[in-house]
Amino acid sequence: MDVCRRPLKPSIPHNHHQKRPTPSSDAAKASDALPLPLNITNCFFFTLFFFVAYYLLDRWRDKIRTSTPLHILTFYELAAILSLIASFIYLLGFFGIDFVQSFISRYSHDVWELENDEEQIFIRDGDCSIHCPASSLITSKPKSMDIPVTPLPLKDDEELVKSVVSGDIPSYSLESKLGDCFKAASIRREALQRLTGRSLEGLPLEGFDYKSILGQCCEMPVGYVQIPVGIAGPLLLNGCEYSVPMATTEGCLVASTNRGCKAIFASGGATSVLLRDGMTRAPVVRFASAKRATELKFFLEDPLNFDTLTVVFNKSSRYARLQGIQCAIAGKNLYIRFSCSTGDAMGMNMVSKGVQNVLDFLQNDFPEMDVIGISGNFCSDKKPAAVNWIEGRGKSVVCEAVINGEVVAKVLKTTVSALVELNMLKNLTGSAVAGSLGGFNAHAANIVSAIFLATGQDPAQNVESSHCITMMEAVNNGRDLHVSVTMPSIEVGTVGGGTQLASQSACLNLLGVKGANKESPGSNSQLLATIVAGSVLAGELSLMSAIAAGQLVKSHMKYNRSSRDVTKLG
Repeated sequence: MDVCRRPLKPSIPHNHHQKRPTPSSDAAKASDALPLPLNITNCFFFTLFFFVAYYLLDRWRDKIRTSTPLHILTFYELAAILSLIASFIYLLGFFGIDFVQSFISRYSHDVWELENDEEQIFIRDGDCSIHCPASSLITSKPKSMDIPVTPLPLKDDEELVKSVVSGDIPSYSLESKLGDCFKAASIRREALQRLTGRSLEGLPLEGFDYKSILGQCCEMPVGYVQIPVGIAGPLLLNGCEYSVPMATTEGCLVASTNRGCKAIFASGGATSVLLRDGMTRAPVVRFASAKRATELKFFLEDPLNFDTLTVVFNKSSRYARLQGIQCAIAGKNLYIRFSCSTGDAMGMNMVSKGVQNVLDFLQNDFPEMDVIGISGNFCSDKKPAAVNWIEGRGKSVVCEAVINGEVVAKVLKTTVSALVELNMLKNLTGSAVAGSLGGFNAHAANIVSAIFLATGQDPAQNVESSHCITMMEAVNNGRDLHVSVTMPSIEVGTVGGGTQLASQSACLNLLGVKGANKESPGSNSQLLATIVAGSVLAGELSLMSAIAAGQLVKSHMKYNRSSRDVTKLG
């Protein structure tokens, strides 16, 4: 019988098969030089390391409480530091180096085995054994290593869709199982159409980077919504011109804001000032008695304790800087409103981490404190609240301009006196009659929402970001109009969240505020807030003029009405 014989292997030197020294044997040889057995020595240095570490941390906490400088050391503290260093060096020598050696040894052993395996793997071909290198049998890794991949058995798209419909494969796990975000969205989309019996035709699928939103912006995507982006401007603000991107489906909005920008530009521009910048988070904690809750309140509001709390809070981020703490009592429940700067990020996650650090620290002195929630609505996030209207949240901005009387007549098609009267009766009196909270304006939310969508902000934070009071007053003997908007809680960022998506990033770049400002952290998000306020000023000016001139209905009928026959739309 003919047999396909395996090619002869090259001769291997005998020393390749000799037993290699192991890291444990190296450690054993090193231990021979010690005066005590190895296990006793290790136990001693382990105990010494953790004992002095605990002692130094305890001393550090006491120094913070008593406002003692940390660099002033006693003899015992100095001895503890030296002991900590000595024990660390010992443990590193016996365990760190041992780990590295074992890793290197294991790697060398694996390479050796792989070399042998390449010569020993065969594929059966009839009655013959055919030599085949192992490398040709190893499948390549996925190109994208950002997605943890749990490979599925090879299935075509139809089988995958059926598996999702039947529930054998959870829809939310498609990205991790397939390793392809676009394919996952496509499979999920088709399964959804079959489950609901409804078509998603018209909802785009292709042309979007689904990997960019994975674990960041949206879960279980099936497509994306198209929102047109218009440009209002140039907005002349603080001597600089800005072309303002606005994503909206409301006709007339961009055109109206653009007219307001034109009036401001023709009158010499607007001035915007940042009043304060601080994101807030307010956990709610509970005690067994109101008396104990008030003790924590007094402790937190004591200026002598602020520096200590600042150190604890600020360690969560290189940008988070605690600014203040405001407390409110409701029975035995305490609401603690922390305010901090957050650089160019909107900052909700950043401030939340700092708050958690402080809560953990307070547990040492108030062990009975029960943390009910990291957010107790005294923040207050995504809800209209008087605390935001009065104290501010995010960026507080005031923006003003003096509009020349001739511009009011030629561009805005109205008069100064008509605008002043309308503002008094509509924005101020009318809003008061309605019991409005922060809504003393014509349509600030329109402009804020459009800019938020275009620049990747959180749309839900339009609620408090649109808090605005619009003031109008005749100046220069009644010839000109002074107009201003005061917005105490504009919550924006230029890093994180939706700002990292390609379209939104492009709009931020158009405004010159893309990403973080490395030279002056926080200045990009602050500039964006002033641009939002300036755009609101333009929008208020134009809409109020349209109402005063009786043009609102006419303009909306012209620009906000579709000419398509809706009865023929499928």
